[in-house]
Amino acid sequence: MSAAPDPALLEEAAGWLVRFQSETLSPSDLAAFERWRGRSAAHAAAWRRVEAMLRGFGQVPPALGARALRQLERPARRQVVRAVAGLLVAGPAAWLAWRELPWREWRADVRTAIGEQRQVLLADGTRLWLNTATAVDILYSARQRLVWLRAGEILLATGTDPEPQARPFLVRTAFGTVRALGTRFMVRDAGRAIQVAVFEDAVEILTSADARRRLHAGQQARFNADGIDPGQAADAALVSWEHGMLAARDWRLADLLAELARYRRGFLRCDPEVAGLRVSGAFPLADTDASLRLLEKTLPVRIQRVTPYWVTVVARQPGSETAVTN
Repeated sequence: MSAAPDPALLEEAAGWLVRFQSETLSPSDLAAFERWRGRSAAHAAAWRRVEAMLRGFGQVPPALGARALRQLERPARRQVVRAVAGLLVAGPAAWLAWRELPWREWRADVRTAIGEQRQVLLADGTRLWLNTATAVDILYSARQRLVWLRAGEILLATGTDPEPQARPFLVRTAFGTVRALGTRFMVRDAGRAIQVAVFEDAVEILTSADARRRLHAGQQARFNADGIDPGQAADAALVSWEHGMLAARDWRLADLLAELARYRRGFLRCDPEVAGLRVSGAFPLADTDASLRLLEKTLPVRIQRVTPYWVTVVARQPGSETAVTN
């Protein structure tokens, strides 16, 4: 990269970054931002530094969670602005460290990038699908067949073990192990919990605290260090990503956008005013911009873009045209 812009301008850029994440800016606010960015080549360079950071993170940096920022008092928010400004000065190496992505995920046997899906055929005939931003290690030994989910989401259709002595098929996670009992199932690391959904036959969950539960076809449950939840019916649409689509059935718009955000770089926000709108449909994951345009055509919303990496879905004003704000 070129030399860092003026630190004072980087702090101003960090202030805009925090505002975009924590507020829904008015047209006059957006016009003020455009005037700031166009004030000089140095201002434009400072904002390009922000965009480069967004590309580097891929997902929202922990300190810039919208809900957390909205709850901060002004002095604490100012500290976040200064921290982000320091990050912009420090450059890509510091950005990577701030992601807090464990090194083992980068060194995993199989990985997918943000927005990528991949299918792998394992030695025993098991088919393994990896969703966006997923990392797994594959450890087959004389005693077991193990897939270690380091991050993300996988779908498995287990094969028949060719060894004379049948080996258990296990998926290891941060909070315990899922044992396949001749099955097709999904495992997702949602951060604070692991989600498991079964589509054929059954699996057995064993948590790190020794809680145990068997799930049969059509069931799903979440578990963590505190135990396993009661579970509920599993919807096959949970793995529509296998076919490059996100299938929504009466979802809240905020939930749909949170899911789409997993497949694109930068920030995708939902204005609280439209968060509760209900959405049904199938949305392409390979082109999330097309999915956003579809929402704009079918809901009373518009897409507000600051940059390709900073997008907010807001309410469409009565009488306004359906158009993307550039």
